[in-house]
Amino acid sequence: MPKILIIRFSSIGDIVLTTPVIRMAKKQIPNAEIHFLTKSNFKSILASNPYIDKLWTIENKSKEVIQDLKTEVFDYIVDLHHNLRTASVKRALGVSSKSFNKLNIEKWVMVNFKRNRLPDVHIVDRYLDTLQDFKIKNDFEGLDYFIPKSDEVGLNELPKSHQNGYLAWVIGGSYFTKMWPPSKVVECLRRVETPIILLGGREDQAKGEEIRLKSGNHVFNACGKFNLNQSASLVKQAQKVLSNDTGLMHVAAAFNKPILSFWGNTIPEFGMTPYIPQHPELSKIMEIKGLDCRPCSKLGYKKNCPKKHFHCMELIDVDEVVGWILK
Repeated sequence: MPKILIIRFSSIGDIVLTTPVIRMAKKQIPNAEIHFLTKSNFKSILASNPYIDKLWTIENKSKEVIQDLKTEVFDYIVDLHHNLRTASVKRALGVSSKSFNKLNIEKWVMVNFKRNRLPDVHIVDRYLDTLQDFKIKNDFEGLDYFIPKSDEVGLNELPKSHQNGYLAWVIGGSYFTKMWPPSKVVECLRRVETPIILLGGREDQAKGEEIRLKSGNHVFNACGKFNLNQSASLVKQAQKVLSNDTGLMHVAAAFNKPILSFWGNTIPEFGMTPYIPQHPELSKIMEIKGLDCRPCSKLGYKKNCPKKHFHCMELIDVDEVVGWILK
């Protein structure tokens, strides 16, 4: 019975994107025992995953669990983070392992020279390459997200205006240059009457309230009012989802939702678009192609566009977004 340790420390979207590896390893490797190591901040994403036999977490450093991991006597390590911290785990456990290709060189060339040497391969498929030794075949069932019953949000907990259906709009994100500007969101929302729920973390609460006040009573600001699993529950029940390139976008993909995603300084070619293999038509990408400054980073910038004009987001067509909402 092979005992396999899968490692991915962060973040929300990246961990959700590992779920096909977890599922296929458990279902396709005979009698496999699957363990997963992540940071405690992200435990809730995987705590209810039925394909994980044991979930391990750390606060900051891998040495917090190394001795306990050694007692498990793993047969194989699947490294889906591939950094110095995972290298220390692999070195300490001393068993066979496989790391996924982060394509850092190809991304660097694309960012700095705008030469596309990136393979046309989604990150999920690059994750799955780590299971080549087990001859795993993609089941094309997409991503998983399991919400514990205690975090399911009932429609009766929402304003009456939203209890008969709504769209979810994820306004948050890790980087300023990966978020569609609030002024553009307001411009769209003033032109529709569809009930909308704004989603994001506590850090997005003030921005969400500004958008709500400028948009109308059909907008409910849920930013910071629900935990991650509860926000996922709201995504699951939404009719459609609009989102920046952020974690809840991948949660929406796990529930096969129609998704309109906004792409600014990063590009879909990096391989992290919504992964809905059985229904790719559900995903619509909003981006401005042909800008000579894009991509300007493989991750993003926290405060401002380095060119000051922010064309990659400012030029996205509001009419097209409104049309998608109303369609």
